[in-house]
Amino acid sequence: MNGLPPLAPQQYRAGQYDVIVVGAGHAGCEAALAAARLNARTLLITMSPEATALAPCNPAIGGPAKSVLVREIDALGGAMARITDAAQIQVRRLNTGKGPAVQALRAQIDKALYQRLMRCCLEKQEGLDLRQGEVSGLLLADDGTVAGCATTSGAAFAAPNIVVCSGTYLNGRVIIGEAAYPSGPLGYPPALPLGASLRELGLPMRRFKTGTPARLDSRSIDFDQTVCQPGERGLYFSYLTREGEFDRPSMPCWLTYTNSRTHDIIRANLHRAPLYSGVIEGVGPRYCPSIEDKVVRFAQRDSHQMFLEPEGEGGREYYVQGMSSSLPEEVQVEFLRSIKGLTRAVLIRPAYAIEYDCIDPLQLKPTLEHKGIGGLFMAGQINGTSGYEEAAGQGLLAGANAAAKALGLEPLLFSRDEAYLGVLVDDLVTKGTEEPYRLFTSRAEYRLLLRQDNADLRLCERGYKAGLVDKDRWEVFCAKQEQLKQETARLNACHPKQAELVAWGIEPLRELTLVTLLKRPEFTYERIAEIFPPPVPVSSQVAEQVEISIKYEGYIAKQREQVQRFKRLEEKLLPADIDYNEVYGLSSEGLQKLCRLRPVSIGQAGRISGVSPADINVLLIYLEKKR
Repeated sequence: MNGLPPLAPQQYRAGQYDVIVVGAGHAGCEAALAAARLNARTLLITMSPEATALAPCNPAIGGPAKSVLVREIDALGGAMARITDAAQIQVRRLNTGKGPAVQALRAQIDKALYQRLMRCCLEKQEGLDLRQGEVSGLLLADDGTVAGCATTSGAAFAAPNIVVCSGTYLNGRVIIGEAAYPSGPLGYPPALPLGASLRELGLPMRRFKTGTPARLDSRSIDFDQTVCQPGERGLYFSYLTREGEFDRPSMPCWLTYTNSRTHDIIRANLHRAPLYSGVIEGVGPRYCPSIEDKVVRFAQRDSHQMFLEPEGEGGREYYVQGMSSSLPEEVQVEFLRSIKGLTRAVLIRPAYAIEYDCIDPLQLKPTLEHKGIGGLFMAGQINGTSGYEEAAGQGLLAGANAAAKALGLEPLLFSRDEAYLGVLVDDLVTKGTEEPYRLFTSRAEYRLLLRQDNADLRLCERGYKAGLVDKDRWEVFCAKQEQLKQETARLNACHPKQAELVAWGIEPLRELTLVTLLKRPEFTYERIAEIFPPPVPVSSQVAEQVEISIKYEGYIAKQREQVQRFKRLEEKLLPADIDYNEVYGLSSEGLQKLCRLRPVSIGQAGRISGVSPADINVLLIYLEKKR
């Protein structure tokens, strides 16, 4: 086998691949599928195949910004959206009273069904092998690049590219009150040898923390004391899903609230909370605080909302959304039973905190390849992010770029105006993160262009040219694009007669077209189509895109102008061999950050924390002199 360095006596040569993906969480599944779709021979290796695509925290996909990312994954040929549609047990639209840039879908999923469907998808993928094993370390060639990996069972696999998707397993430690022990999520074993191997390679590591709420037995919940939160019908994540294709139930979620007694119980036990006793060392997410953190930080509030969410169809396990905790188990039971509807609550699983190792993402290139170790790609929570959607998006990108490197293809990169994927990666590799990173619409300065309704228009062609999108998906996209073009042209060309307008109670205007009419706030596409129906029925996806593009035409045009100004700075490339110490006039902090991060353009340099506008002017003058 070529490429492997000399092996230890207990190791044997088990196989050779173009790409090896370590870990079968949401990042690893999308990474392996993307690499195999590009015709790279791919191995997906995981400690527990039964934990494939495990959703250890909330039983939901989507939400603000995240739903856009799921649609982008779908537009690039990924699996998450399609499997979510097939496994969902409730779906709702969020932020419907706001503009299209922040509207979102959120689906509750049957977690066990989601896992089964994803594993089936992996096993059907040509060129992809799924293997159980615990990776004990990376194997490097003499030049310091990746050559393969070894497992604790003695197998050694050769590959010039490896994608590490270790999730929260890397040196994982679960904490419940005074109890703390090595573990991955939901009792699965932690990845200890791999963590030690990465440290031995000299990768600077950091410690992050996340938490997950308790799960309750539904028989112990008095749902009559809570508020029903029903779902909606006819909503899907994937552009391929046809209406009615998946005959799924719509199970409600339930809303209840904490109260002053709940908070008193928590305050009385703060001395036993690992978050405050010093047991927890890792940095947790500010945007998703534990219930004990909420009680301390928002002491003026006398209640916090919480949702009871089913974890699957036909099961009894309910997830207590909004109540993550690391308090002792008996304290959890006490404060839960103080809440309306939960006075007889019975735990199936206690809440817990989990600490894990991750890297500083500033070590990565925009392709998600490590700057110092060629062929080493990383995706998901090992890069300091949180969330299934963020992990899956990174996995797709890292897997595609690992395959592209193996096969001599162009890397797949997205700018901040093209995709939330571009925002996510640029934030990580340019700004880094000091806490678990989560996507928000506020992070995307061009969010009116990056809507969930138009992800296919933005990315499907890119995915098709890269080889990620198959012919069937491409034909569906082309048909939709043609329908969109025809319907927009019809609305522009149709001039209603004055008598028609009067008959419908519409104030006549000169040179009125259906586009002019649709721009009025009181008109929707649905009403226009009712009065002046198209010759061929238009899909709901096309109707949504037509309405948004027409109603927000002026705002979209202004944002595109901003993008053009942005691109001018992105096109001003910095020399790869530039010596910033010779650039006179840089601030000391700017000099330090530029030397460390080595941005590829003026635009990227301007997004680095600590690089001031004055530093950017200095760099522009430097480039002009060099030119």
